[in-house]
Amino acid sequence: MRDVQLTERLLNVIEDDILPLTAKEVEAGNKVFGAAILRKSDLSLVIAGTNDETSNPLWHGEVHTLKQFYELSERPDTKELLFLSTHEPCTMCMSAITWAGFDNYFYFFSHEDSRDSFGIPHDLKIMKELYGLEPGGYRRNNAFFDARSIVDMAEAADEPDRTRFFRQIERIKASYALASDTYQSHKGESKIPLG
Repeated sequence: MRDVQLTERLLNVIEDDILPLTAKEVEAGNKVFGAAILRKSDLSLVIAGTNDETSNPLWHGEVHTLKQFYELSERPDTKELLFLSTHEPCTMCMSAITWAGFDNYFYFFSHEDSRDSFGIPHDLKIMKELYGLEPGGYRRNNAFFDARSIVDMAEAADEPDRTRFFRQIERIKASYALASDTYQSHKGESKIPLG
C-alpha cells in the first residue's frame, strides 16, 4: 500500500470519525485522546473511539477503543489491522496495543505536543520517572510493533499531496485546539487522577 493512500485515509478517519466523538466527550470532562482500528486490506474502519476517563481512569482513548473492539461480536485478527491513535500513546496504551497483538500504530500528535499544546504532560513524566526515558526515548521500531508519525508521513509526500495533507493537518490541529480549550475549562471538575 502506498503511503499517500494510507496518510490520506488516516487523516480522514481522525477528522471524520474520531474528532466528532472526542468533541462530545470533552464536553463531559474527558481528555482529547482518541483512536481507531482499520483493516490493513482496504483501510475500512472497524471501530473508532475516544477517551472516557470520567468513567474509569484507565479508559484512555486507545484502551477504551480496544475495550470496545473486544466487545464486538465478530472482530478481525489484530494482525490484519492498523491501530490509529490521535496522540502518541502513553506507556500504558503502548503496552495495551502490544498485548492486544497489533504489530503497528500510527499517531498524529507527539508526546511533546500533548505536553506543550494540550497541557497534558503525564506521558513524558511517567516515561522519565518510571523508565528514565527522555522525550522520544522509546524505540518506535522494535520486536513488537512499528510506530509511525502521520505528520512525518505527510511531510515525506510529494507535491501536490504534501500541500493537501498539510491543509488538512492544520484543520485537524485547529479542531483539537478547540477541543482542548473545552477540556481545560472542565479540567478541575472531572476528578480524573492525572487530569
